[in-house]
Amino acid sequence: MKICVIAGDGIGVEVTGSCLDVLKTLHCDFDFVFADAGLGCYRKHGTYLPEDTVEKIKTCSATLFGAVTTDYSNDYKSPVLTMRKNLGLYANLRIIKSLHSRCMKNMDIVVVRENTEGIYVQRERGKNRVIAENVVSKKASERIIKFGFEYARINKRKKITCVHKANVLKKSDGMFRRIFYEIADGYNINADDCLVDACAMHLIKNPEKFDVIVTMNLYGDILSDEAAALVGGLGFVPGANIGEDYMIFEPAHGSAPDIAGKGIANPTAMIMSGGMMLEYLGMNKESNIIEKALRNVFKKGVFTPDVNGKHGTKRFTKEVIGEIKQLI
Repeated sequence: MKICVIAGDGIGVEVTGSCLDVLKTLHCDFDFVFADAGLGCYRKHGTYLPEDTVEKIKTCSATLFGAVTTDYSNDYKSPVLTMRKNLGLYANLRIIKSLHSRCMKNMDIVVVRENTEGIYVQRERGKNRVIAENVVSKKASERIIKFGFEYARINKRKKITCVHKANVLKKSDGMFRRIFYEIADGYNINADDCLVDACAMHLIKNPEKFDVIVTMNLYGDILSDEAAALVGGLGFVPGANIGEDYMIFEPAHGSAPDIAGKGIANPTAMIMSGGMMLEYLGMNKESNIIEKALRNVFKKGVFTPDVNGKHGTKRFTKEVIGEIKQLI
């Protein structure tokens, strides 16, 4: 089975290496196909997402993606947003789960985020008065909401919450909310809705209120990062971009250029993203081994500096691999 690997920039390279070492320890029958993208790629080749990379993604069963550095110049476009749009990766999943004792206990929230529309279509015009388009279509709304309900059903989740701002954005968010309840009628799952600002407050005050959250692009991006703080930070949150034909698995964090090359990056989110990939490829046993190995490592007090630990990236990875060897 071929897996495309795009390490990207900054700590993306380091954590991707950790993830690959973990997958190799599990003796998964993978043929890793390496590709390039990101700011470093742009500076070397004049393109942030080479056509060759896109073709490699299309020929592989899944893709592992590290992280890329953002350039704020007008001629640089995010390869992540481009891949999501051009490859039809309409669903973004982020898993907010308690894995260790240095975070809020019993956290288990899944954020299902529409991945192709909203304000992230990057259609801006004007100079002194800038107008940005917020695109919300019936088709994309139905697609992501159905995905959210199906995810909840398959994973035996008890509740799904639609997050919106329909009290102000009555046509766009209002349509999203209306479609949510229309689709909810076809499922035996508890469904409710919440304004995005109230949701931000409840995530801090009483996060147990949420199980699965389904929402639009911008809201999902912000809320999943906020929720990450409850489980130790972005270094603990895996993610996936899912479409009809392709799948890309990536950590929620960015390339962190301030710590790149220092050997202190937390590879947990990337390793867990690899575990999510295994689950989607039908390798549930191996996926469960990864999570159990991480939990065992944390119980032993092995942490990276982002949560006041003393273990660097390589040493942490070595500990995880040691646990995996005992579990397989």
